[in-house]
Amino acid sequence: MKISLNKAGRRFNQEWIFRNVDYEFKSPGTYAILGPNGSGKSTLLSMILGNLSPSEGKISYQKDKIVPVENIYQHLSFAAPYLDLIEEFTLEETIDFHFKFKGLYKDMTKAGVLELLGLEKSQDKALKYFSSGMKQRTKLVLAFCTDTPILLLDEPTSNLDQQGVDWYLDLIANFTDQRLVIVGSNQEVEYSFCEHLIQVTDYK
Repeated sequence: MKISLNKAGRRFNQEWIFRNVDYEFKSPGTYAILGPNGSGKSTLLSMILGNLSPSEGKISYQKDKIVPVENIYQHLSFAAPYLDLIEEFTLEETIDFHFKFKGLYKDMTKAGVLELLGLEKSQDKALKYFSSGMKQRTKLVLAFCTDTPILLLDEPTSNLDQQGVDWYLDLIANFTDQRLVIVGSNQEVEYSFCEHLIQVTDYK
């Protein structure tokens, strides 16, 4: 899988968030988009996701052939602290609903997803009663355990304690083989495994 940005830029009103981004993301590969808070990391990730269009330049996706932007969601998984879950769903309903739309990673099962989360006792609890850390773990495990060639993570250890951070690093070790992984972060522990580093501030 390849994502190509050609002189891509994004602005809000008259303010440019970034400009002239010429870059290729290729799988398998691990990439970190870095920068201080408010620098445009999440905006760049949203553009890569296909949620935002470039204000200038273009972005293209290629698997065996060109993938239209409206279909790129089929090829990627995404986790971020601001991503909404359906609060009224129980954990089990959330897992069942998610995997109606996408397949499970390699040899994973829905029971295996629940076990990996370590929240078997909470499978019948509505997500609105989950702590922020439990919700973040749920978002991460759904993204990692989905069979997609692209994995996008924005501030993945938000709301996680040290045990949760170690658990995240285990997910990285076990669920990123042959994938294109892109992490938006300003914390080294989240992207220490990444081979390629992109500074958003280089494109101001």
